[in-house]
Amino acid sequence: MSIAESNLISEKVLEIFKNDPDQEIKLAQAQNVMNSLKELIKLCGDDPTRDGLHETPVRVLKAFLEYTEGYREDPKEHLEKIFAVDHQELVLVRDIEFYSMCEHHFAPFFGVAHVGYVPSEKITGLSKIGRMVEGYARRFQVQERLTNQIADAIEEVLHPQGVMVVVEAKHMCMCGRGIKKSNSSTTTTAVRGMFANQSDARIEFLSLLNR
Repeated sequence: MSIAESNLISEKVLEIFKNDPDQEIKLAQAQNVMNSLKELIKLCGDDPTRDGLHETPVRVLKAFLEYTEGYREDPKEHLEKIFAVDHQELVLVRDIEFYSMCEHHFAPFFGVAHVGYVPSEKITGLSKIGRMVEGYARRFQVQERLTNQIADAIEEVLHPQGVMVVVEAKHMCMCGRGIKKSNSSTTTTAVRGMFANQSDARIEFLSLLNR
């Protein structure tokens, strides 16, 4: 790699952390990560200095910081925009797309979340539920934890009569490696309050999903 190319990569890394109060620490950590990525490329059998790969370490670094931006917020705060509305029937937001990163293999998993709750006195903006899901998804995750975090956040902030969450996802650690079952998907659920105690409430939720 030429000196000019090396300087260009250094400028790109500086740009990532330009407003970070711990910039010097983060830059040192970033350099260690990029050096390790170069070694990984070598271990896999390729040349990290060849055209097409020499900027890959900084690209991977930027990508992982984007994949995990949920660590830099409290997703529950999105739900705190609340309204007092006299509505005590099911509110269901379905097909909320998300992309996350499996903490076991650092392989992506992605799909949709269906989030329903029965309000007590407060509702939140519908888009806020999507933002909350995104905040928890953009972390190193397992699907089971993600599902429970979504349900717990709504229960904690809105204090509804009940919450039910269904998450459906495809996992690249199962579809693209290992057992390589490309058509497999995983469904997880979390139920709170009346959805845990009343089968009719669960049936209503699931019937709406199946329409």
